[in-house]
Amino acid sequence: MHSFVHFAICCIFLLKSGVRMYHALSVADTFRDIGNAILSFRSLADVLDVLLVAFVIYSAIKLIRETRAIQLAKGFILLLLLYAAVYLLNMEVSSYMFSLLFSNILLVLVIIFSPEIRHALDLFNFKHGDEIQRQERLADMINAVTKACADMSDKRIGALLVFERESILGDIINTGTLVDASISAEMIGNIFYPKAPLHDGAAVIRDARICAAGCILPLTKNTNLSSELGTRHRAALGMSEQSDALVIVVSEETGAISAASKGNLRRGLSSGDLRELLTQTFIKTDNNEDNRLKKLLKGRRKHEETASED
Repeated sequence: MHSFVHFAICCIFLLKSGVRMYHALSVADTFRDIGNAILSFRSLADVLDVLLVAFVIYSAIKLIRETRAIQLAKGFILLLLLYAAVYLLNMEVSSYMFSLLFSNILLVLVIIFSPEIRHALDLFNFKHGDEIQRQERLADMINAVTKACADMSDKRIGALLVFERESILGDIINTGTLVDASISAEMIGNIFYPKAPLHDGAAVIRDARICAAGCILPLTKNTNLSSELGTRHRAALGMSEQSDALVIVVSEETGAISAASKGNLRRGLSSGDLRELLTQTFIKTDNNEDNRLKKLLKGRRKHEETASED
C-alpha cells in the first residue's frame, strides 16, 4: 500500500503535466509546469481520475514484475521514449516508422501479454461454485502428487515438480513439451520413469493440471550449498528464487523428498509432511467447504504417517 501511494503521487505529477512538459525545452519551464499541475487539482474527480489510472498501471506492473514479461515491458517503454525523442527532433522517416508500430500497439500488447492477461482475468473469477470445484481439483492434485512422490521415493526415481502460483511460468513451459493432461499418480510416474524421454526435466503444474514436462529450470547462483545437493535440488532452488513457485524434488540417489520455496530448501519430507505442505499452500480456509477439504486431507496425512510407521 505504501508503494502504491508513492506510485500514485508520481502519476499525479506526470499525467497532469505530461502534455505541457512534453513541449518544455528548459528546466525552469518544467518545474513551472509541475507547479501548475499541482494547483490545477480543483475537484475530487481529478484526484480520483489519477488514482484510478495509477492503480491500473500499478496492478499491471505488480502482475508481471515476477515474470520475464517485465523485460518486454521495459523494451516497450524504451521504444516509447525513443518515439518521443524522434518526434521532438522532427525526424520524419523515423516518426512515420514508429507511427506504424504504435498504431497497432493495442493488438501487439494483447498478443505479447496474453498469458498475463488470462491470469489477471482468472484472479477476478469469484464465482462460488467455480471456486469450490477448483478447490476439489486441488485436493485431487494433492492426493495424486503425494502418492506419486511416495512411490518414486520408495523406488529411488528422481523427479522435479514445479507448481505455478502467482508468477506466470510461460518461459519455463516453452522450454519443455506441452502435455496439458489431468494430473494423476500414474501420469506423474510415467513422466519420470527413468527410460521416458521427458524424465530429466521438470514437470510444470498449472491450475491442477500437468501443463508441460521436460522443462529446463534456472540453476541457483548460491555458492554456499552443500555438495550433497545435485542438479535437481539446485534447479529447484533457482526456480524458487526467481518466482513464487513451489518446487518438489525427489532425489534419485537417496529417495528423499524436498521442497523449495522463496529460495529456501526443506529436506527430508515424509509423505505426510508433503501432503500438509501442499494443503497449506493451495487449500484455502475461508469457507466451510474448504475447511471440509482440509480436514479430509489432514485425515489422509495421519493415515499415511500411521502406515509408514507400520
